[in-house]
Amino acid sequence: MISKNTIKLIRSLSQKKYRKKENLFLVEGDKNVLDVLQSKIKVSRLIATKEFISENKNKLKKSGEIIEADLLEIKKTSLLKSPQNCIALCEIPEQLRIPDNLEKELSIYLDGIQDPGNLGTILRIADWFGIEYLFCSPDTADVYNPKVVQASMGSICRTKVIYTNFEQLVKLSEVSSAVITGAFLEGRNIFTEKLPLKTILVVGNEGNGIRKDIESEIKTKIKIPSFSNENKTAESLNVAVATGVICAEFRRQQFSKNYSK
Repeated sequence: MISKNTIKLIRSLSQKKYRKKENLFLVEGDKNVLDVLQSKIKVSRLIATKEFISENKNKLKKSGEIIEADLLEIKKTSLLKSPQNCIALCEIPEQLRIPDNLEKELSIYLDGIQDPGNLGTILRIADWFGIEYLFCSPDTADVYNPKVVQASMGSICRTKVIYTNFEQLVKLSEVSSAVITGAFLEGRNIFTEKLPLKTILVVGNEGNGIRKDIESEIKTKIKIPSFSNENKTAESLNVAVATGVICAEFRRQQFSKNYSK
């Protein structure tokens, strides 16, 4: 049975100030919870149906307190419209330090991304394309927002997220020999432009794009061209969609270069 205090705690974790106060974040959905249980993230408390507990006994060994509840209780407690069989309260890991050097070819810097769904989707994209580091400006949405966690579909467990000022990324790009590349509406065609072998991709805010002070540090400007035959077309792509397209093209070019050797 879920106590009133636990219900109150779960509801409070929708707000950043309470996540910070309790040092906890919420994970919902069977797949997401199982991903967390198999990661380095510590599960403080697991609320689950009898069936979920029974079916996943071997995967629950690293969980802290386990509370059995029926589906109706979980539905009343959950922040989701269509909750599943479990809710996990997880400890927020310590903030990672910026690496001394970037080993992998592609990293991403998010400049003021506000929509939790976009951030969660970009996390998923980074995970899919094997991007180790996702750097975020201090005003980017909180990665532990329940909507971000939900949209990431478990990718929050596998992608390293670091909040940092852009100045630190400039220094990191220099020591790593990585070219700072930005997505702009007036950039060069990504499908005809040879992308740098080692890149920090900067993606801007949904409405305002990349900030002017950051733009001045960007060495290569790229764009995804429109292929519409109509006179009128969409003004731009959704930021998460655009990030996915750029990552795919970067990997395609990388594969072509490796394949041709």
